[in-house]
Amino acid sequence: MLFDTSAVTTHVLENSLLAQKQVKLSILRLDKVHPVVSGNKLFKLHFFLKEALTTTHKTMLSFGGPYSNHLAATAYACKAAGLKSIGIIRGEEPKIISHTLQQIINYGMRLKFISREEFDWKERKALSQSLQNEFGECLIVPEGGYHPLGAKGASLIMNLITVKEYSHICTAVGSATTLAGLLMAAKKEQKFIGIPSLKGMVDTGERINFLTGLHINARDLLLLDEFHFGGYAKKTPALIQFMNDCWHQFQLPLDFVYTAKMLYAVIESVKAGIFPPGSSIICLHTGGLQGNKSLPAGSLLFT
Repeated sequence: MLFDTSAVTTHVLENSLLAQKQVKLSILRLDKVHPVVSGNKLFKLHFFLKEALTTTHKTMLSFGGPYSNHLAATAYACKAAGLKSIGIIRGEEPKIISHTLQQIINYGMRLKFISREEFDWKERKALSQSLQNEFGECLIVPEGGYHPLGAKGASLIMNLITVKEYSHICTAVGSATTLAGLLMAAKKEQKFIGIPSLKGMVDTGERINFLTGLHINARDLLLLDEFHFGGYAKKTPALIQFMNDCWHQFQLPLDFVYTAKMLYAVIESVKAGIFPPGSSIICLHTGGLQGNKSLPAGSLLFT
């Protein structure tokens, strides 16, 4: 592992609701691995980095939007590993680039902006070949690490979770790569809950099958798909207030794209009695806190 995972801690949350429902709720603070290559990003990149280091060109290319945590993590990790990096950015180049893209440039990543239409073709061989022709040989990493290698890396997260201590393992779901990795390393007694941050995400099972070869049914996995707050990277005043409440009560920083929606869904499910008394839940803090810098100043009690 490129960075030291010993910094990961478990944050136990306590309040009257959890006490009343007799539910233990903990957060696996993967965000503490590193301020940039944080959360699940390090794990999903792990085997890509290992493979890139064995090549002669030592270059990684990946995709993302102007606020992509994945690209920021990729750029920094490549710099730390002595690799070159290229980022293919969705949309035309703006007059003023985002804070995230400025960070990425500072980490040494070379950027290429392409139209949204072209970006939607990123998984087609023609675009991959065109990029190889332009930039030379490179290891192409799908957006968000959505690849069996990314899931294999995410499976390493389970090494940080004590199997017998937790009855339920919860994570936010974007590409489903992290969730797939967790399921790869699952034990029979474990129950998994995924909270999609995208509206109308109906292909999670197919994604998991592509990433792992596993066929998952409802007995193995519960998806709470009503907590997207309007869709990917969408937010409401209620979600921002929830983030501030979590900071005030637990000193727990969350990001509005993934972890806030995930924890909101879990707490609402505790209220609804979905978790039986005696349940011990662990939620993955998958990082991405740098994305909060896109919010208006003063939105959050923490930065």
